[in-house]
Amino acid sequence: MTPEGKDRPAGSGAGSMEALYPFLYADTGDLSAVLEQVRASTVAKAGEIVELRRVISARDGARLAECARQAAARFAALCNDIGVDVVFARQLAAFGGRHDIAIGLSTSGNSANLLRAFDEASRRGMLTIGLAGYSGGQMAELDSIDYLFVVPSSSIHRIQEAQTTIYQVFWELTSTALSKTSGAGAVGSTQEVSHVSGHTG
Repeated sequence: MTPEGKDRPAGSGAGSMEALYPFLYADTGDLSAVLEQVRASTVAKAGEIVELRRVISARDGARLAECARQAAARFAALCNDIGVDVVFARQLAAFGGRHDIAIGLSTSGNSANLLRAFDEASRRGMLTIGLAGYSGGQMAELDSIDYLFVVPSSSIHRIQEAQTTIYQVFWELTSTALSKTSGAGAVGSTQEVSHVSGHTG
């Protein structure tokens, strides 16, 4: 049977789908042929990813390495003298205020530097928002997090994918609410957002 949508006119989305997944639009009477198309499509996509990474590495590899060295140098004065556990808390202590927002993401929910950052942000009256995985880890035990969103999974990949979705939806809803109440149209016009992302360990 021909899959529904195979003969849809151009512009309906069928063309782009067929280009991405040609095996879905193939004659399914020959299973081995369909499986071969699936294999070929997977190999082609993997090759495309490898080539894209090669291009980016050749174009930006040196700049990325230099950028990382510059960032590390700025963290090292603080980390060498005090310790990485306070690297976020010290930033919030210097710049955070009661009209600001602190958002922290951790896969495990147990990142010590993130836990300290939330305590510091709460002391300063900031709105605190946490995203964690598993069962929330130590972040679920903190009183200093106003809103904690936990992705109930033990897969790091699935947790991080879901956290990205939560983060994007949160900003869409925030932008909508802000435009309705103030007509500002852009988040961050009246409040500074401090985004701290902890280690996944």
